[in-house]
Amino acid sequence: MANPERELTGEDQIGALTVVRPGAIHPLRTAEHDPPNTQHGKKTAKAETKRRRGLVEELQRKLWSASHDALLVVLQGLDTAGKDGTIRRVFEGVNPQGVTVSPFRVPTASEAAHDFLWRIHAAVPPRGTIAIFNRSHYEDLVVPRVYGGLTPQQLQSRTQQVIAFEEYLASESIHVIKFFLNISPEEQQRRLSQRLDDPTKHWKFSPADLPTRQKWYEFQDAYDEVISDTSTLTAPWHIIPSNAKWYRDYLVLGAIEERLRSIDPHYPTADLKNIANLKRELQRPLPDHHHDGDKDKRSPQ
Repeated sequence: MANPERELTGEDQIGALTVVRPGAIHPLRTAEHDPPNTQHGKKTAKAETKRRRGLVEELQRKLWSASHDALLVVLQGLDTAGKDGTIRRVFEGVNPQGVTVSPFRVPTASEAAHDFLWRIHAAVPPRGTIAIFNRSHYEDLVVPRVYGGLTPQQLQSRTQQVIAFEEYLASESIHVIKFFLNISPEEQQRRLSQRLDDPTKHWKFSPADLPTRQKWYEFQDAYDEVISDTSTLTAPWHIIPSNAKWYRDYLVLGAIEERLRSIDPHYPTADLKNIANLKRELQRPLPDHHHDGDKDKRSPQ
């Protein structure tokens, strides 16, 4: 696992990634939103992102073929933080057979009739695959802190259930990595305005986004508490400056690459004996079968 608050290493280092220590508080109000001002930073990061994407593709192939471990990627963030874009750009090129994406919206009546983790557990990745949660069980911890509906005791109970759930997944070789995509209120305003200005993006805009935006700082404070309470050694939170999409992708890919490396998947060893004989057998010509009825089959009666 990544060392908390360590700088990204390498010759092309352009920034730092915050991995939240268990119990530590990193106030989102004062956290970074933008990339550092470094010469040629964007060009360097895009080249490194491309390299990392290739490595993640290879590691995912090994994960798929070994079918021993799974990776669960949790993406959280306020409206327009870039969860959809992160999924498109970070996982571009991976084998679609081995990746699932689950968006968790307001629970349906059927989902709400179950415990809050019921629909979450149903989307957990099977071994050999990667699952991406676009929003997640963390909505059930954050939203009640802003809008009410649960007592402090109930919130504490849910928090402990989430921690226990993620520890259970880790014991089953399902590794959890969590990202909070941190944008500024000014950047959110710009992105929402773009959706209103572009008719092809009107479908992305919901009037409900506006009253939610008015509770920006309440949501920030709720996330501060939830991230601090639920960042663990087995399922750490990463706070990602996300105003610049290229920088966001660079950091998220780096963390995922590192987590997959720590899993260390390998192609399975097949028990193939005497490969030379198998190759000779492969070169044998196919039997030449002729069927008397072929002509009749080509000519309907």
